[in-house]
Amino acid sequence: MSDTRPTEHVVAAFESQRDRMRAVAYRVLGSHADAEDVVQEAWLRLSRQDPDTINNLAGWLTTVVGRISLDILRSRQSRPEASWDDRLPELVVTLDDAPAPDEDVELADSVGLALMVVLDSLRPGERLAFVLHDMFAVPFDEIGQILGKSTDAAKTLASRARRKVQANERPPGAGPEQRAVVHAFLAASRDGDFEGLLRVLDPEVKLTVDTPAGVFVTLGATEVAAGAKLSASAATLGHSALVNGLPGVISWNQDGTPLSVLAFTVTDGRITHIQAVVDPAKLALADLPAPV
Repeated sequence: MSDTRPTEHVVAAFESQRDRMRAVAYRVLGSHADAEDVVQEAWLRLSRQDPDTINNLAGWLTTVVGRISLDILRSRQSRPEASWDDRLPELVVTLDDAPAPDEDVELADSVGLALMVVLDSLRPGERLAFVLHDMFAVPFDEIGQILGKSTDAAKTLASRARRKVQANERPPGAGPEQRAVVHAFLAASRDGDFEGLLRVLDPEVKLTVDTPAGVFVTLGATEVAAGAKLSASAATLGHSALVNGLPGVISWNQDGTPLSVLAFTVTDGRITHIQAVVDPAKLALADLPAPV
C-alpha cells in the first residue's frame, strides 16, 4: 500500500494557499469560523489524496474549498428554522464616538461589510459563482465544474448575482442623519415615549432578535414600539457603536461580559430593520470591544 501522506513540498504549497482559501471561504460563507472549518476540511481531504494525482494544487484546493462552501450554503438553505436570512453577519463592532462627518474613517470598511449583507441574499450558486469569478478570477469552466453545471450556466449565475449586488451596492451606512434617527429612537425608548418611537420607525419595520432559544422576528412599528424594552436597556447601559458599518449600540453586564449588540438600518429617515444579538454564546465568540 503506497504512502499518500502529504510531503513537505505539498504541506508548504498548502500553507502558501491558506490565506487565499480562507478568503474565498469567508466571502462565500460570511463567517470567519466557518471559513477556518472549510480550510481544515480541505487539509483533511488533501491528506487523503495521492499528491501525484494533483496537477495544479492551487486549482485543486480552490475547487475543494468551493465545493465544501457550496455544501454548507445549501445546508443552510435547507434548514429554514435556522433563520439564516435574519441573522446578523459576522459581527464587526467598533465603538463610535460620533466623529465629525469628514472624520468618519471607520465607514471606509462599511462598503465591504454591506457587500457581505447583500451576498447573504443571493442563492448558493449565485453567491459562489460571483465570489469565485468577480473576486478571485476563477474561470467559469472551473466554476461550472464545482457547481455541476455548464460554463454558460455558471456565467448566467454570476451575471444574475452581479446585477443584484449592483442594485444594492450603496450601503445604508452610519452617517450623521442615520445616527440622529437611532439616537432619537433610543431616547424615546428610554423615556417610554411611544409616539416618539412611532415617528422614527418605518411602518413595516422588522425587529430580529438572536437569542439562545433561536431567532425571533417582530414585524410592524406598533409591535416593535411596544416591545422596545431591549433598546431602552441598551440605551441606558450601552455605548454607541458601528455594527457591520451600521449605527448601533453595544452594552455590557456588570462583570464586563457583553449583554447585547444592536444594529439599525435607516432608510429615508426611518428605521427599517433592527437586528439584536443577545445570545451570550454568540456574543462570546465575537471580537467585541471592552467596556468603556
